[in-house]
This record gives sequence, structure tokens and C-alpha cells, in this order.
Amino acid sequence: MPTSKITYLGELRNQATHLQSGTEIITDAPTDNHGKGEAFSPTDLTATSLGACAMTVMGIAARREEIDFTGSGVEVTKVMSAELPRRIVKIEVNFTMQTPQELSEEVKQKYIRIAHTCPVAHSLHPDIEQVFNFNWLVAEAV
Repeated sequence: MPTSKITYLGELRNQATHLQSGTEIITDAPTDNHGKGEAFSPTDLTATSLGACAMTVMGIAARREEIDFTGSGVEVTKVMSAELPRRIVKIEVNFTMQTPQELSEEVKQKYIRIAHTCPVAHSLHPDIEQVFNFNWLVAEAV
């Protein structure tokens, strides 16, 4: 069964529909490549997928170990090549990991390794530099 359906809307814009859920995403060409930059570009989605995938696999492992990462965040920076062909050359993923209690250095390193093994990280071309940075915070009790 197909995963998604993409319809070209014109003006360098697409509508992608996730067939299982019906969720829709609009993509737009970036302003530096003839687009309006009014939505994620396809390469933005690629970079964003790396951060989302890494956070997801860490969340799966954390749930098994009853560690709560709720409130954690990820910021992703995509760097494109300056010359042709246009391609992603670097993705920097900055994690702010929020936990209810202090984690040992050993546990933190375990989750960092898990992040690097997400399916998207393994699927990207090896020429794309992947930089993961982690900031660990203990959430204040409410």
C-alpha cells in the first residue's frame, strides 16, 4: 500500500497526503530556488525528519525504561551546498532534553547513541554531515 500521495498545485507547491491518517502537508520551493518559501521545502522536510526520527526512537526507548522526555525539544538547521548540484551538505540537530530527574552520564550517552541510530540517520547519504548536540535539563516540579 502506498504511504502518501502528492498533488502538484502549481507555483512550485505540492500537497502531500499521508494515506493512512489523511494528514496533509504543503511544500513550497524555497525563496533561494524560485519559490515563495511559504511552507516547508522538500529539503526542509528531510532535515526535520532527522530530528523527529531521533526524538521518536529516544522516546520509544525512554518509555520502556519509564523515563519521561515530555517537554523536550529539537531545533534543526539545514545547510545547502553553495555550488551545483543543490543538495543538503549538513544537518545540525540541537536537542534540549527535559527529564523529571537528573540522568547519569551513562544513561545520557545511551540516549545519544540511540538518536544516532534512528532510521532516517541511517537512510541519509553518508556525505551529509549529521551533527547532534544535546543539552540536558531537569524539569522543575509544578
